[in-house]
Amino acid sequence: MKLSLGSLLFYWQRDKVYDFYRHMVEQPLDVIYLGESVCSKRRELKTQEWIELGKELAAAGKEVVLSSLVLIEAESELKTLRRLCDNGELMVEANDMGAVQMLAERGLPFVTGPAINVYNARSLQALHKRGMQRWVMPVELSGKTLADILSDAQQLGFGDAIETEVFSYGLLPLAYSARCFTARARNLPKDQCQFVCIDYPQGLPLASQEGQEVLTINGIQTLSGQSYNLLPELEQMRQMGVDIVRLSPQGDAMAQVVQQFRDQLEGSSTQIPVIPADAVNGYWYQNAGLVNTYQP
Repeated sequence: MKLSLGSLLFYWQRDKVYDFYRHMVEQPLDVIYLGESVCSKRRELKTQEWIELGKELAAAGKEVVLSSLVLIEAESELKTLRRLCDNGELMVEANDMGAVQMLAERGLPFVTGPAINVYNARSLQALHKRGMQRWVMPVELSGKTLADILSDAQQLGFGDAIETEVFSYGLLPLAYSARCFTARARNLPKDQCQFVCIDYPQGLPLASQEGQEVLTINGIQTLSGQSYNLLPELEQMRQMGVDIVRLSPQGDAMAQVVQQFRDQLEGSSTQIPVIPADAVNGYWYQNAGLVNTYQP
């Protein structure tokens, strides 16, 4: 199985972004996703700079995929999407059906991102006919559902023609809204948000009355409160036919997380305690998302 790094979901300073990817290109990653998929107002890096960074990483030996926005609401965002689709070199991860249509019209292969609701093999088949080469399973689906979808895809005769990628580590991207929750938390209107997301490089934790961190606010995006972790399920995924394991950028220990997953994939597991003890895996087992099935 291959190891991928998902696109950066948080809003970081320009220098931090470049430093992060200079570090990541040295890690044992096979695929790196780049670009702004959450909010078009985040412009520390412009579209062309993301594309140029992608070409640099590709020249260093990585497979690079450009990620599109999840919510497209303005003509300017459509123009950005066109620039991504017309970059001429790098494949694009389509995170909404508008991106799927644009890529299909150009006859370009693409990746279907986890924000597109693909819940059965017939949906996969329809996307494959339009040019999809890889899909990322929606994060709320279980391992059993995935196994059923892959089995049905084989019966429909296209299972071997596509790659399957599973989100396996990081804060889960759960929902998107036209409202900006981070701006609202600072008593700012969305149109005058002052780009306050940059003050929260790991998002803004949202706790319950009992003090449990149940969600993380990230602009218009809502993430889980705890990290998702499918490290113990890697062998199960391998047997199911999963091709790629996705890690989501998070924190300063990302290189150690990458190495831990790589070691597990290669059968030389390390004991580096970098993954949080309160990491969850409930969705994989058809349970509540906050559940960790390994805790009593």
